[in-house]
Amino acid sequence: MSDSNYDPFQALGTFMEEARDLLTQMEDILLRAETGDCLEDDLSALFRCAHTIKGSGGLFGLDDVVRFTHVVENVLDRLRNGKMQFDSELISLLFECQDHISNLIAAVVEKGEAPLARSDELLVRLQAVLDKSGAGEGSAVTATGPASSSAPEPEIVASGGGAIGSDHWHISLRFGRQVFQDGMDPLAFISYLRQFGTLIHVESIIDAVPEFSEADPESCYLGFELALQSTASKADIEGVFEFVRESSQIVILPPQSQISEYLRLIDILQEDVERIGEILVACGSVTESELAQALATQHAQNNGARLGDILVGQGAIQSAVVEAAADRQKRSDDKRGNESKVVKVPADRLDELIDRVGELVIAGVGTHLQISRIDRPELLESAELLLSLVEDIRDMALRLRMVAIGEVFSRFPRVVRDVSKELGKDIELRISGAESELDKSMVDKIGDPLMHLVRNSMDHGIESAETRLARGKPACGTVELNAYHESGSINIEVKDDGGGLDRERILKKAIEKGLVSSDANLSDQDVYRLILAPGFSTAEQVTNLSGRGVGMDVVRSNIEALRGTLDITSVPGQSTTMRLCLPLTLAIIDGFHVGVGASHFIIPLDMVVECLELPPDIGDHEYLEQRGEALPFVRLREIFNEQGLGHARPRVIVVRFGERRAGLVVDRIYGKCQTVIKPLGPLFAEVPAVSGSTIIGNGEVGMILDVPALVRHCASAAKRRISGATNQPGLMALH
Repeated sequence: MSDSNYDPFQALGTFMEEARDLLTQMEDILLRAETGDCLEDDLSALFRCAHTIKGSGGLFGLDDVVRFTHVVENVLDRLRNGKMQFDSELISLLFECQDHISNLIAAVVEKGEAPLARSDELLVRLQAVLDKSGAGEGSAVTATGPASSSAPEPEIVASGGGAIGSDHWHISLRFGRQVFQDGMDPLAFISYLRQFGTLIHVESIIDAVPEFSEADPESCYLGFELALQSTASKADIEGVFEFVRESSQIVILPPQSQISEYLRLIDILQEDVERIGEILVACGSVTESELAQALATQHAQNNGARLGDILVGQGAIQSAVVEAAADRQKRSDDKRGNESKVVKVPADRLDELIDRVGELVIAGVGTHLQISRIDRPELLESAELLLSLVEDIRDMALRLRMVAIGEVFSRFPRVVRDVSKELGKDIELRISGAESELDKSMVDKIGDPLMHLVRNSMDHGIESAETRLARGKPACGTVELNAYHESGSINIEVKDDGGGLDRERILKKAIEKGLVSSDANLSDQDVYRLILAPGFSTAEQVTNLSGRGVGMDVVRSNIEALRGTLDITSVPGQSTTMRLCLPLTLAIIDGFHVGVGASHFIIPLDMVVECLELPPDIGDHEYLEQRGEALPFVRLREIFNEQGLGHARPRVIVVRFGERRAGLVVDRIYGKCQTVIKPLGPLFAEVPAVSGSTIIGNGEVGMILDVPALVRHCASAAKRRISGATNQPGLMALH
């Protein structure tokens, strides 16, 4: 590969992922700084985030990103050196800068126009901060970084005489095998170093290159030893290799190296005695004669003695340095061992795996069904074993896509901070259950609904500080995000300690808009659900956050598209809770196979409580008595207008979703099955009470029931029966 063939945008996806993680880290640190929880290490980490983005942006030729981030880096450098302190105004400015860096990078990816006017505006404000702190144009912190304010470390003198190191940087590179496959060109990194100074010497290391017949053209076997004359900082030089740092061995030795650099040198070089010799001699740590004598002694002893111990015995280096280096080497090995246990896999590959596993599940169930019809016990036993293994593979494949809900929750501290300032309210966010897991596809889709619910709670729910104090509440309001597993589902709650929902006001507005009649007999739950209707809003004025009557209906639609429900509870004057109940996955589930007439239906197994026989004298009733409680039920034959042959003794499948229970009347029960969820086509997308389809063992199509919609219909039917109301919405409207 050559420089002329190198396209840095081949690795732009890697840069975007890295930059996104760094910007998120910056945001977390700034949020801690605002609450006074920022530590000294956080300041250094904050600087490194900006510095890495700048260095990586330079590697990709993102001049606008480099130009802007450089000034941000100068401000952060003065913060970490104690030459300025955080205050509310500075933190807000840095938040704006973090957002702007993200926008600059996005403009490159989307091939849009970079917001340079915004860059200039923020640069003026940043320069004003630097001027105020005593770092104006004439003394601004440069990319090379300031001299360390700490006392210089004592020099180590090798037995051959002279200080450690020389007047140039020595860079040892051993690129990883997959660097070509990652879209990187080693020569491009070396060429980019010229922006920091002069390359005095470049030596190619080809020791790892195999015989021609054994070489893989897609693998990199190259290494380099470089001598760089430069006034740049070590962080600048390290930033050049940001995208190959994890997969490559990189040792950077500064001019006149201090003990810390020397320890790092020994850390890395413990693995290769020959390479230790080359670099120790190049750095002036030991002379060639000392190295030769040490190697000869090691060879003669042949007892596995460390080179460092031998050099200590000769008086070439200090024993404390070797022991400290060995300890650090062990920690480094442990860290690399832990990192090697994690493998990053593109999401589309996982999706393909789940699809294939789904087809395997269908084939396995079909095979088991066919064999069960043959009087061959040994074949049936083998089929059951195979089906058990398929179930294990299915569960493991699904766990690969499970991620913590904290991935979504992590974006809300910044949202609460910004919105509370915009509203002029003091609001605290509390998060619990962030470790709860659900399917990656679900995590990607619930972010926007949760965002609207949180903003809605802050705008409509939390009162002003004056109102809260008048009601005997703390001036600071609270929004809680909580996630927990329940009955094979995950519940996500957005709760605020605000004024609650005004039942009468909601009902009055609904009557005005014609959503319900004036004589409607609605429960509190039904009234609260009216706010989910399209175009419904009780806001007296339109703001940047709400009041236009859009949002809650979209939230409901998005949640129901995920086969979930949104329940609303409220205590007037105290709190409002929005509870999302979602399935853990959208791909493969355990189902309960039932039949109605000639049709087949699948009920998610984790929602099935028990099975009962429908009493013969039930008549036209819509509920039955179960252990002293009324259990509403629906007949699936009526819901789906099934005309096929019925059964003399229908069964009732008792299901539960959230806090609700209901019964589904069916003709036949086939039992447990593995279900691969197939989405309905556009023609059937609006079919009520059905969330998908599947292929059952005999090759026929089964419909997966939307249990939440059926449960709501049962509850509504029971209320109609009890109250005698005739204006309740039916199944189609509720769905």
